[in-house]
Amino acid sequence: MSLSHLANQNNQSQLSPLSSTNTENNRPKAVILLSGGLDSATCVAIAQAQGFDVYALSFRYGQRHEGELESATKIAQNQAVKAHFICQIDLGKIATSALTQDLAVPKSRSLAEMSKEIPITYVPARNTVFLSFALAWAESLDTRDIFIGVNALDYSGYPDCRPEYIKAFSQMANLGTKGGADRPWQIHTPLIEMTKGQIIAKGLSLGVDYAITRTCYDPDEQGRACGHCDACLLRLKGFEENHTKDPAPYQDA
Repeated sequence: MSLSHLANQNNQSQLSPLSSTNTENNRPKAVILLSGGLDSATCVAIAQAQGFDVYALSFRYGQRHEGELESATKIAQNQAVKAHFICQIDLGKIATSALTQDLAVPKSRSLAEMSKEIPITYVPARNTVFLSFALAWAESLDTRDIFIGVNALDYSGYPDCRPEYIKAFSQMANLGTKGGADRPWQIHTPLIEMTKGQIIAKGLSLGVDYAITRTCYDPDEQGRACGHCDACLLRLKGFEENHTKDPAPYQDA
């Protein structure tokens, strides 16, 4: 089944949930940014454990490797979210990054090197763009709760993963939306002060199937992870800390 068919099939099934007032269970709604990776899958599980009905938002933004959207679709189905929408934008035409253009992905870097400078895998303003779309959907759903799986400990130096960034975006949301005048926005970042090992431990305790998640910046044509980019190294380190094998496929395995 093609990726476009998966997306279309998934989007068509959303019409009923999106128009629902959710009065049958009175559960609060939350919009969650779902990339198809380990962190966002864990965020979905955490939000559901907190009692939220999840409305998952993914993006086809011009990324080189769209296998993450297949993973996002699988996660949404496996974790029974209320709705999953794949939004199409094209940052690849205007944003220089190794994730959107034919540029070399850094490999085999130490943790110290990862935190020294912002790498070429940074996509300019990506989280700001994604959160803005989430803001629009959440306001239309009459909720003020958004979840994003940013992390300020085990990450590659991205400026839009820091607590001060999230605080600033929340302030902007309260000032720049009609909904913010009614009640304040909550940008939930449950992973922001967790190590990758702690994130994985939390997800495992909530039953997250990490075999269907994809994190690699430079997978092969079969979708197997390279095992050497920053994302792979941090992920593998997290599973090692939990004394368990990463169930995702790797090229070197």
